[in-house]
Amino acid sequence: MKRGIAVLVSVGAMVGVGYFTMAHWAIRHETITFYDPARDNRPVPVDVAVRRDKVLQADAGLIRLPVAVINHGNTVKNTEYGFLANVFAIRGYLVLSPQHDLPSDPPMVTKPGELYVGRLPQILRGVANIHCALHEMKKVEPNADYERVTMVGHSMGGDITMYFAKQYPDEIKKVVTLDNLRVPFVTAGKFKILSFRSNDPQFKTDPGVLPGQEVAAKAGITVVKTDFQHNDMRDTGPDDAKASIQGMLDKFLVDTDSEVAPVDTLKSPPKILEPGPVALMGPAKS
Repeated sequence: MKRGIAVLVSVGAMVGVGYFTMAHWAIRHETITFYDPARDNRPVPVDVAVRRDKVLQADAGLIRLPVAVINHGNTVKNTEYGFLANVFAIRGYLVLSPQHDLPSDPPMVTKPGELYVGRLPQILRGVANIHCALHEMKKVEPNADYERVTMVGHSMGGDITMYFAKQYPDEIKKVVTLDNLRVPFVTAGKFKILSFRSNDPQFKTDPGVLPGQEVAAKAGITVVKTDFQHNDMRDTGPDDAKASIQGMLDKFLVDTDSEVAPVDTLKSPPKILEPGPVALMGPAKS
């Protein structure tokens, strides 16, 4: 897929059925708690999802597992994005979903007028959790690519994702967000970005977060405008919403994983496909 704004085709509910069936027998889920010595041994619980056969191949030295990190939204558990984890795991990824907030953490206090509405401390905590999870997971499964990972996040987790990608671009392979509202998109064009946007009056994207159409086209950013609610984008959401997101995400991974060399984002205009039945999709506008 060429870089730029694209309209992706959803394959519908059958995708969701396929992921559910394969996840039931082929994907191993487990929770591992790591401890970060740099933060007084703060516990970092991580939900791990991976295909059983891919682990065997990696342990035998036959393959190196690509890595995806899924970041949860505020007040949401790290285990509530299984529908996303299954897409990556089925494609052979080692999927890590850190738990960013703990019951012992103080409540988040938003402060209008401050950077990211005062959420920077929580974002930085998320970044530290990600680095801890990646560092410690190397000891558990060394045959994986922890140097360049696919970063994924919903809502607050999407802001953590985008902030991480901005601060550590050389550690990023690709980015997927679902309704990140505060942190502006990375527009350097070093990696492709797919972002699903809700149509929810209670969750408004801050000004300056979404890039304009021309900037997005050059940077390789795909924005998918859906009719879903903000909280539809997790396991508790409607099955049709989850299946549609799975289908579009799978298409994005097929296209980006098949690329063997960087794509020149300045050459040709964006590729526009016929829209699927579930979403109004198109370029972001300033």
